[in-house]
Amino acid sequence: MTHNLNPPQKNLINHVAQQSEWKDPKRKLWLLSPLAPVIGWAMHLGVKDQQGFDAKNTAIAWSGSIFTYGFIPLTDYLMGLDKSNLSEHAYQVLEHDGYYQKIAHAFIPLNYIALFIAAHQFTHRKLPWYNKLGVAITTGIGSGIAINTAHELGHKSDKLNRTLARISLAPSAYGHFAIEHNFGHHRWVATPQDPASSRYNESFWQFLPRTVIGGLRSAINIEKRRLERKNKSFWSRDNELLQGWAITAVLYGTLYKLYGKKVIPFIVIQAAYGFSLLESVNYLEHYGLLRQKDSKGNFVRTEPAHSWNSNNIVTNLFLYQLQRHSDHHAHPSRVYQALRHFDESPQLPSGYASMIIPAYIPPLWFAIMNKRVVEHYQGDMSKINLHDKPLSPRMQQATDLVSKGLEWVGRFKSKIA
Repeated sequence: MTHNLNPPQKNLINHVAQQSEWKDPKRKLWLLSPLAPVIGWAMHLGVKDQQGFDAKNTAIAWSGSIFTYGFIPLTDYLMGLDKSNLSEHAYQVLEHDGYYQKIAHAFIPLNYIALFIAAHQFTHRKLPWYNKLGVAITTGIGSGIAINTAHELGHKSDKLNRTLARISLAPSAYGHFAIEHNFGHHRWVATPQDPASSRYNESFWQFLPRTVIGGLRSAINIEKRRLERKNKSFWSRDNELLQGWAITAVLYGTLYKLYGKKVIPFIVIQAAYGFSLLESVNYLEHYGLLRQKDSKGNFVRTEPAHSWNSNNIVTNLFLYQLQRHSDHHAHPSRVYQALRHFDESPQLPSGYASMIIPAYIPPLWFAIMNKRVVEHYQGDMSKINLHDKPLSPRMQQATDLVSKGLEWVGRFKSKIA
């Protein structure tokens, strides 16, 4: 970041940036991420009072789901993949360009505005229950993306970014994420000890309670040990968990003060959907992958082979290149705009936005991903992070049936290609 450089270094970076013929072709496209909550403003403000079924109003209320699970996967498909990596010169230019961090910062106030607009519409508009649900889930998608913004900022070492990360986590009440992710997940990723690494044959619905409860427990233990090393009580005001939860309490208290008890279902639904969206992405990122142990019985260092990746362009623009997950785990502090593709990293069949819906449907997910995990380890099941129980006979039958259907679709596509 430029504010950490002395004046001669800043001048050199500025000179290189101005003189270089290379320009970031995605420079303006990165604005798509803070644009997402602005789109949310327009959609929320477009919701009207409703009597009877209204297709337009319903589409607007559910616009977040339509955008996330429809528009983004479609544009990912149309835009294709980008496996290119930056040159060392381009990396040096981008690493010290504060423009990209300002984009992440901008997302936070814009998302808060969207949150309050949605809360007003939820409590003041006469809507059927299913459209109230749509408004809350659309907001929850924004809160889930806000966790990803916090993920980007929380890896920085300065106080400003770490504070902004906690503020970004407040809508989803997931303040513990910044602690568990940095000091738990990054240590134990792709091992049975990690609550945020999903296991082969573990459905998303089995993974969700394990990761939510396990992540919270891990964060409490990590923060408790940190404070003990400083001879401080867990209830010290230096407790970063309590700081994060306090921000959430202030936010929720403000919403209650403004909108009364009618806002409580909205708060609960958007928060639950927000953190479950984050956990659905966690489910994708390390499914079945396992770090092996060295001769001393310790897990080997995290390598590109321990994360599922994707180079789909549009999702990467919205999620700060989170899909280049292997490089993120290898270099957690590397700026998002410079994350790299590795040929040896396993690749998902499509982008994160496209893979979330299959993750919600266990037979479809197992049919798509189990064979990829087995192929990745060349059939050696001892190298896979296995769930403690095999698939039930009924789930195995459903998975086999879906697999046959996918094979038929594949053959049909080949014939018409």
